[in-house]
Amino acid sequence: MSEQSISDGLNMIPYGFYAVTSQNGDDKNVMVLNWFSQVSFEPQHVAIGLQQKAHSHELIMHSKKFAVNIFHQDDEEVVKQFSKSREKNPDKFADANWKPGTVTGVPVIDEAAAVLECEVVHVYDTGSGHSVVIGKVVGGEVRKEMEPEDTLTVGHVGWSYSG
Repeated sequence: MSEQSISDGLNMIPYGFYAVTSQNGDDKNVMVLNWFSQVSFEPQHVAIGLQQKAHSHELIMHSKKFAVNIFHQDDEEVVKQFSKSREKNPDKFADANWKPGTVTGVPVIDEAAAVLECEVVHVYDTGSGHSVVIGKVVGGEVRKEMEPEDTLTVGHVGWSYSG
């Protein structure tokens, strides 16, 4: 299989367009995340893939908490405001509607269709400049009823972050 075939295959995976929020002390951040999946039923664990140089990685490593904000396709513009790096947009919460999560205290975005609050249970260095972070889901809230096909994805936005 060629490298191009591998990339083409990876581009066939539907990637969500989520916002991951984190906080350590007074320092908080929100970033767009595509690599996210449930990885166990009991207990309910999820995995996220994070670039190690991302500010959110540092916050999550220190606080051991994060939240995944899941959006409906209609809320594309809400998520896009978080897509710039911290260097380009140092205060991503300036124009955001948010509140502290009910379980972890990590910021959660008001417009999210659903929020999963997580506590870190394992971190794996992939050797590629990214970590896989396993989080136990300790809190959650569904705010908008929707079907999985209504979830905002990278394809819906017209972007690509795979391959």
